[in-house]
Amino acid sequence: MMIIQLGNPRLRQKAALVENVDDANVQQLIDELIATVAEANGVGIAAPQVAQSQRLFIVASRPNLRYPHAPEMEPTAMINPKIVAHSTEVVKDWEGCLSVPGIRGLVPRYQAIEVEYTDRHGKLQKQELTDFVARIFQHEFDHLDGVVFIDRIENTLEMITEQEYQKLVVNKT
Repeated sequence: MMIIQLGNPRLRQKAALVENVDDANVQQLIDELIATVAEANGVGIAAPQVAQSQRLFIVASRPNLRYPHAPEMEPTAMINPKIVAHSTEVVKDWEGCLSVPGIRGLVPRYQAIEVEYTDRHGKLQKQELTDFVARIFQHEFDHLDGVVFIDRIENTLEMITEQEYQKLVVNKT
């Protein structure tokens, strides 16, 4: 699937609730998002990033070229997600986005969140997420409301290119 880029107005729209998880189109979208995020070396992707206005995203943390230290987890579809509680602790860390290629930024996020979402089988799931996986969830959740990570950067001096990120952060010894 084609990932839309920053500047496409669909990236800034609030996504609609998914009405029927069992709908064949929703299930196909989940499969296509899982394939797209793997192909793009991402750790998450939201339906709005492929121009689908639906409150649905994939969290698919795994080590890859863009995130070599990511924890390993099964790609998980999270439908109509909510953050029901969060830690007071906020942590800044580097983020990038498949819809904003070439740029990384230091983004403040809650260190721990309690979430609810419907899985692809229609079951309500409740989980506590921490650290990197909590960051992915918050990043993708923002996409459902038309927010991209650069909106959350507190200072433009905390933005760097992907090339510099790879030198500074990934390859540091």
